Amino acid sequence: MAAASHRGGVPDRRLVALVAYDGLQPLDLVGPHEVFAGANSVLDAQGRSDARYDLRVVARAAGPVVCESGLRLDAPAALDSLDRTTIDTLLVPGGDAARVVRTDDALVRWVARASARSRRTVCVCSGTFIAAAAGLTDGRRVTTHWARAGQLAARHPATEVDADPIYIRDGDLWTSAGVTAGIDLALALVEDDCGAEVAQVVARWLVVFLRRPGGQTQFAAPVWSEPVERAPVRAAQDLVHADPGADLSVPVLARHAGLSARHFARLFHAEVGMAPGRYVERIRVDAARRLLETERAGVAAVAARCGFGTAETMRRAFLRQLGVPPDHYRRVFAVRSA
Repeated sequence: MAAASHRGGVPDRRLVALVAYDGLQPLDLVGPHEVFAGANSVLDAQGRSDARYDLRVVARAAGPVVCESGLRLDAPAALDSLDRTTIDTLLVPGGDAARVVRTDDALVRWVARASARSRRTVCVCSGTFIAAAAGLTDGRRVTTHWARAGQLAARHPATEVDADPIYIRDGDLWTSAGVTAGIDLALALVEDDCGAEVAQVVARWLVVFLRRPGGQTQFAAPVWSEPVERAPVRAAQDLVHADPGADLSVPVLARHAGLSARHFARLFHAEVGMAPGRYVERIRVDAARRLLETERAGVAAVAARCGFGTAETMRRAFLRQLGVPPDHYRRVFAVRSA
């Protein structure tokens, strides 16, 4: 199959190869597919001369693949049908199976070869595991689903894993957070190719943000760490978890642990991996999140109950931890009663 032809330096098409396999998360593939297809429609409607996206779903063998939810998707072509083709965008979706598929040597080798002849490689969610197995993430900064980031970092220490961004671009490698974040990433690709106007029109038709506020941390489950093994630090953690709104200064925690403030601070950081103040802030943010989701109390009242003192102090903590202020978090995540 020949590479894309050009007229006056403008490619006739942008070949997007979407890799399918049994056990993939369907939205990881279908979401970006619909963004690219929507961009084609917008370009046609505007009479633009930009290259259209040529969307190809490919799998180990042509035919149906069964997604992790049981949905069946058709892959009209086999991977090797693109072996002599210049690919504009190689897209690798994720899903629970991605952490198993990464051990499929034939698929991983194909991804490595295809990436080498692609203008850019795009990984959605845990598709980053497959790219990492192919050696594409070494020395790169990437993201993945917040619940899988620690596992990815542990398996691939040469990869810098950042669990918060919705998507990351590191040169020709683009990676996204989980599931619907593939739509955010695809919109960014369309904006990069065709401009913000086209991407904005597609986003409006899909009823999504062109640029989602905040990072994926705001969607993550609250992080209540398991207590550490050593009794003094565990006692301090228990106190923090029992009442996040109490006085949890280092001197108070140290007295509860039966240690001097200096020794306690050093031991806590060594055992938990962060300073006591940062840990307390994280637990207070998690407590405030639950109140903002489930209760009608004002932001100032929530701040007081969770130990922040003032609404402004809580706002700054939310911006540090989640990337969005408390009022925005409540608008998005509050559970509305009937």
